[in-house]
Amino acid sequence: MTQGSGNGSWWRRASCRTDAWQAARADWKSDMERFKADQRTARETGVPVENPGPPPTGFSLLPWLLMGMGAFSNVFQAGTPQPWLGALGLLAFNSLYIYVVFRAFVKEKREARSTRVALVLMGVVTCALAIGYGGNWLYFFPLLGLATGAVTRGPWLGRTGLCLTALAVAVSAVRDGWDAVNIGYATFLSTMVTAAILSLSEAVRELRAAREELARRAVEKERLRFSRDLHDLLGHTLSVIVVKSEAARRLALRDMDAALAQITDIESVGRQALTEIREAVTGYREGSLSTELDRARSALEAASIEPVVRHSGPPLTADTETLLSWVVREAVTNAVRHSGASRCEITVEGTAERVRLRVVDDGRGVVGAVGAVSGAGSMGGVNAVGAVTGVGSMGSAGTGLKGLSERLAAAGGRLEAGPGPRGGFVVMAELPVEVLEREVAAVG
Repeated sequence: MTQGSGNGSWWRRASCRTDAWQAARADWKSDMERFKADQRTARETGVPVENPGPPPTGFSLLPWLLMGMGAFSNVFQAGTPQPWLGALGLLAFNSLYIYVVFRAFVKEKREARSTRVALVLMGVVTCALAIGYGGNWLYFFPLLGLATGAVTRGPWLGRTGLCLTALAVAVSAVRDGWDAVNIGYATFLSTMVTAAILSLSEAVRELRAAREELARRAVEKERLRFSRDLHDLLGHTLSVIVVKSEAARRLALRDMDAALAQITDIESVGRQALTEIREAVTGYREGSLSTELDRARSALEAASIEPVVRHSGPPLTADTETLLSWVVREAVTNAVRHSGASRCEITVEGTAERVRLRVVDDGRGVVGAVGAVSGAGSMGGVNAVGAVTGVGSMGSAGTGLKGLSERLAAAGGRLEAGPGPRGGFVVMAELPVEVLEREVAAVG
């Protein structure tokens, strides 16, 4: 009963392995057909093909077993001593060869102990057949070198190849004298060339996969950049339009000229928003800090918030102004929408090395919870990597300020936001001007 069960288990394992080989061969054939179709298309269109072809598998090394056809014919010749031993050795070598080369293309299996043991057994069988029969049986050494090169890749390849070559020369010299030089040369060549070709093929595929991964990450990064730009653009613009529309509605009954001025501003803001959105789509949008400060002053006045704007220091680079414009836009938008403040101060102070922007209002301050804002320090009890709580002045901090903090951090700066020491809310951004000129490309 036990023996029957063991035989059944062995038969199932053999059947499963055969099915796996058939499935692998079907996949390889489909990949090869797809590669040939791509090659035909490339020849017809003149566009080089990107597909490097199907990855090598054990099937690509099986045709080399034809080198053993001479030994196979010797088994059936009358003068061959003990042909049944030769047949068993031939069967053992071919079985071990197939086992090794099919495991050589999977890194985990290639480095497994069972694969190394099978390779050593191949060496023992090869030496036994070469010493016992000589002649055509010596060509199993190049086949052994091919399997060794497929399995052994890395720093041990050179020493392994030389040792195997020395073994092939020594055994062949015992049987065929000077013909051992040819056997040794074929063994060394098959070992090193096989390892080089397979390593190069694997490296090319890894580089191609890395390039595809980098391209995918670049697309994701660009999508994130565009989503941030679109949020900041539309959030600010729509808030200004809403505020000015409410002002126009209040003024329409008692001061038509003032209401028309607000409506004109709404038209101007809408036109400017269309221009900025087009520029954001093309990826070449640059913000002007002075223009943004003028817009902030106009938006604060329309919301009945007294604006106080101070701008001092040397001229800033275009990249520096772009990032600071985003901070002004986000801070003023949230102050208009959520603070309930009567006064908002915007201060820009620059030196030759650093520039600092502060937006301070006297609004309601911290009254609820919002998302996390990452920064490089802490201010007013708000930890740099902790959570900023408050809907008062900065109600959309969970979306806008978080994105801005990432932008400034990528440029070597920092963004801090939190309740002021005397109430209200404070947003402070600081950037290293010279560093930013070199690193702003990483911000997008």
